[in-house]
Amino acid sequence: MEPIELEAAGMCVDSYGFAVGMPQLCADWFGNQIFWLLLALISIYLILTRLALPRMTAVLAERSGTISNDLAAAEDLRRQANEADAAYNKALSDARAEAQRISGEARDAIRADLDAAIAKADEKIAAKSAESEAQIAEIRAGAAASVAEVARDVTGDIVAALGGKVDQTKIDAAVDARVKEG
Repeated sequence: MEPIELEAAGMCVDSYGFAVGMPQLCADWFGNQIFWLLLALISIYLILTRLALPRMTAVLAERSGTISNDLAAAEDLRRQANEADAAYNKALSDARAEAQRISGEARDAIRADLDAAIAKADEKIAAKSAESEAQIAEIRAGAAASVAEVARDVTGDIVAALGGKVDQTKIDAAVDARVKEG
């Protein structure tokens, strides 16, 4: 390759047209670089202020509104949950009180039925006891009469066996007197 002579390039390029060192640091090109830098910055500023930032502001405002609405809805739901919890606890305590009342009524009804059944059983037992005592009194009276009869018969037989004269009226009087004593 042959060297090219470039008069406009100045000290920033060599004879072949290649940059010498870093082109950004070439003092001959500072004016040009500053112009393009300012043009780029102004373009970026205009794009950001006219397009990007208004959209970002709208998105942020929408998000802020959504977050505020969500927080308000969450607060409302928390309040409703607290009210539901309070209603549940009241219903639970009412149900427990009602269960206690029903249990007490059932216990009282069972106790009344049991007391009535015990009283009826006591009456039946008293009637059976009175009937049994009457039967026992009859048996005692019958036994006493039977003992007196046996005593008369045996006494008459003993007197006859010993060779005595059997006087039934005297035997009856003696047995009756002995039965009255004993």
